Amino acid sequence: MHDNIVQMAGQKTIAIVAHDNKKQDLLAWAKFNREALAGHHLIATGTTGKLLHTELGLPVIRLQSGPLGGDQQIGAKISEGVIDVLIFFWDPLEPHPHDPDVKALLRIAVVWNIPIACNRASADFLISSSLMPQEYERLVPDYDGHRNRPVHLDAA
Repeated sequence: MHDNIVQMAGQKTIAIVAHDNKKQDLLAWAKFNREALAGHHLIATGTTGKLLHTELGLPVIRLQSGPLGGDQQIGAKISEGVIDVLIFFWDPLEPHPHDPDVKALLRIAVVWNIPIACNRASADFLISSSLMPQEYERLVPDYDGHRNRPVHLDAA
């Protein structure tokens, strides 16, 4: 399989998601990194987006709450090439009724090779990377073979 190059601008579109038990940790991280975040476009799921906008005073595009489809909305935007980075403070110790959506979101981020941070340490490394404010050529597998594969219908 060959790779395609996806050009990421210096001003990235960052999707931000946090489970309820991780929202305070995310807010503390976001306040500490407010200046860096201000240089990018922010998209977040429902409550997280409201909290970020209120606490940081930055524009945040708000989608649905995660359990109401927000995780899937972010996944769709990743597959459409809208989102460059995913910051997802998820809680691995609590059961979530929308756990399949969470796993699907993480999976689609890996499929499209976007940077992912799932905790404060990885988010710190990601936001402080010298690559964040620069243009970047992200390699994405060429999925044309998958898209154009023959479809066989079983005769019933």
